[in-house]
Amino acid sequence: MKNSLNANHKKWYVIDAKGKTLGKLATIIATILNGKHKSINNPSLDCGDYVIVINSKDIKVTGKKSEQKIYRRHSGRPGGLKIETFEKLQDRIPERILEKAVKGMLPKGPLGRDKFKNLKVYKEDSHPHASQNPELLVYK
Repeated sequence: MKNSLNANHKKWYVIDAKGKTLGKLATIIATILNGKHKSINNPSLDCGDYVIVINSKDIKVTGKKSEQKIYRRHSGRPGGLKIETFEKLQDRIPERILEKAVKGMLPKGPLGRDKFKNLKVYKEDSHPHASQNPELLVYK
């Protein structure tokens, strides 16, 4: 028997990141991925929606974070620590900046990893999800 609330139906949202602040954008995306904007929210279920983010190369940060914010990754080998600033990572892989910010706001464990798969980030303004009929999400 199907649930009358239709919890399995997930909507698709498109967010244009051009000129948006990284932290504010990441909190809105994490809220939608977690499903906290719905009345049927259950923390033990994946009831969030899909989010498509376009123009991730145009995300901005405030203050001196563009020169001072550091992203670290490690290969697992001795001496394998790689350090990169916000500016360099934005030139190389701008999608990873927003993905790391949102992933840190999601729950840790298997459920959080499943919720993270509902996020699609693209550096340009085109995306291959037009057939899902995503609606544009506008916020302040």
